[in-house]
Amino acid sequence: MRTPTAGILDSMKFGVLVFPGSNCDHDTYNVIENLVHEPVTFLWHASEDLEGCDAILVPGGFAYGDYLRTGAIAKFAPVMQAVKKFANKGGLVLGICNGFQILCEAGLLPGALMRNASQHYICKQIHLRTESTASPFTHGLGQGQVLKMPIGHMDGNYFCDEATLATLKSQDRIAFRYATKTGEITSAANPNGSLESIAGILSEGKNVLGMMPHPDRSSESLLGSADGLMLFEGMAKSLATV
Repeated sequence: MRTPTAGILDSMKFGVLVFPGSNCDHDTYNVIENLVHEPVTFLWHASEDLEGCDAILVPGGFAYGDYLRTGAIAKFAPVMQAVKKFANKGGLVLGICNGFQILCEAGLLPGALMRNASQHYICKQIHLRTESTASPFTHGLGQGQVLKMPIGHMDGNYFCDEATLATLKSQDRIAFRYATKTGEITSAANPNGSLESIAGILSEGKNVLGMMPHPDRSSESLLGSADGLMLFEGMAKSLATV
């Protein structure tokens, strides 16, 4: 256990949502408990009690079997009603893969995640370029910094209308774009056909981040990359200043 950084809240606590079909909940829990070294608890989908958590993590998987469409049923879960209230008050929320899909369905982030352009499930390591460092998640990254993370999804093709895209750009809310390992934005580096290679976006208050790549699966070097850990550490450091 590390010595807490000066200023870190003694009561800092992370919550990991668990839906029927979640399969990255334990991965995400492991990062917070064993790598970030902060208290963390699982939050069951049928409960509206966030148990005093200071940050909420919505993990990857197939919530409710992805029936109807990804995230369409999960948005009605009692826990998501509490998460919406939490986020609307400025609480930190990170949605990963299926979590990103759920946040879009719940209206906490704009746009939608459609079927991959290839019509195939894609699972591989990719690179993404940091587009915004002005958030509690990315403030520890450099502008244009390239990260290596895996993806694993069938419906990761981000889309929004022109007005929404213009707003995302003008408000610096595009967090990440798919890129080459040298940071170039190319069609070949875009694995799923996402609009303008968007891999992650922020809410208007920048306290909610949704992304398709998995920082939870790239937080230890033995997994092929530890780049994802920087996002979780960024959240902890942001909470430390509250």
